[in-house]
Amino acid sequence: MRRIAVFTGTRAEYGLLYWLMKDIQAHPELELQVIAGAMHFSPEFGHTWLAITDDGFTIDAKVEMLLSSDSRVGIAKSMGVGTIGLADALERLKPDALVILGDRFEALAAAQTALVMNIPIVHLHGGEVTEGAYDDAIRHAITKMACLHGVAAEPYRQRVIQMGEKPDRVFNVGALGLDHLTRSPRMGRRALAENLGFSLEAPYLLVTYHPVTLADEPPSESFQALLDALERWPDHLIILTYPNADNGGRAIIPLLEAYAARQPERVLAIHSLGFKRYLSAVAEAEAVIGNSSSGLIEVPSFGVPTLNIGQRQSGRLAADSVLHCAAEVDAIDTGLRQALSPAFRGVCRHTRNPYGQGNAAQQIVDVLVTQPLDTLKTFHDLQGSAN
Repeated sequence: MRRIAVFTGTRAEYGLLYWLMKDIQAHPELELQVIAGAMHFSPEFGHTWLAITDDGFTIDAKVEMLLSSDSRVGIAKSMGVGTIGLADALERLKPDALVILGDRFEALAAAQTALVMNIPIVHLHGGEVTEGAYDDAIRHAITKMACLHGVAAEPYRQRVIQMGEKPDRVFNVGALGLDHLTRSPRMGRRALAENLGFSLEAPYLLVTYHPVTLADEPPSESFQALLDALERWPDHLIILTYPNADNGGRAIIPLLEAYAARQPERVLAIHSLGFKRYLSAVAEAEAVIGNSSSGLIEVPSFGVPTLNIGQRQSGRLAADSVLHCAAEVDAIDTGLRQALSPAFRGVCRHTRNPYGQGNAAQQIVDVLVTQPLDTLKTFHDLQGSAN
């Protein structure tokens, strides 16, 4: 029996991990341990740890680490607090491996803690590029700390190998979030409206905007430009989800809440939809707007247009259903006109998602069961490189 700890720090990442956690939990040779931290325990972001327990999981370690701060210093201190809590959690749970998805600061805290405690790291969604956020550097750093890798596309597998990881330890499993397409039931439009307590009789746009932490894209100004562009589409309802806990995120929240308060019958602001409501909302939306990775990874499989705003996701693989625009009012408005045009919607219905077909969780479980779990690594040189 291998004890597999899974770390989750945000609502979005938990939604991606859900089916993997279920499959680990169900496997006779694996024991699931859940470590939750960061945004999950913040009232500002909706106490999303409750969704984990509502789904039937036991949280084996709760790591409260998020300071009520909107600065880079606050994020750095949160990482320090998290490292202390994660060290205690990992010492108590003694997992045989720790699964970490992605590229956020709390994920880096978990990875560095496991590294020095000699706990093998299984890293998911490595090799990707998001040039507008410091998440890009964090992702690559975790790759170098990890011993096994599950990547979302073949170009990402090649990039992880390029970073010196041995090819037989890098597996192209596809994007975990796509497992919901084949395994998770969705609500119809009427059921979704009743669940949200918000009429969805008119066409609606699903909007998520996160702060850009590296490029020159001021969070408040850029988000205000998005809101101003949405005002040019008064016949469309708006579902606005809250930003994440990166520095600058809390500056967006008052703008979001004031915008929704001015138009309660048109705009719904919600802390977290959870994966079931989120994917149900995507399926019925006219378009998904903002700069969340979901717009590039999961949304294309629904045949729904994505308008990706600004620089946060620059460099990431994107399907034909994804349009890109600057974080400026006129650029967003122009992008929306194209996204909502009949011609482009036709393109979206036939797009091919480069992130796989929705069977990632079982492939990762196979890796967890069959591959050696050790921390000893050698650097893999590409052919022609110096030894």
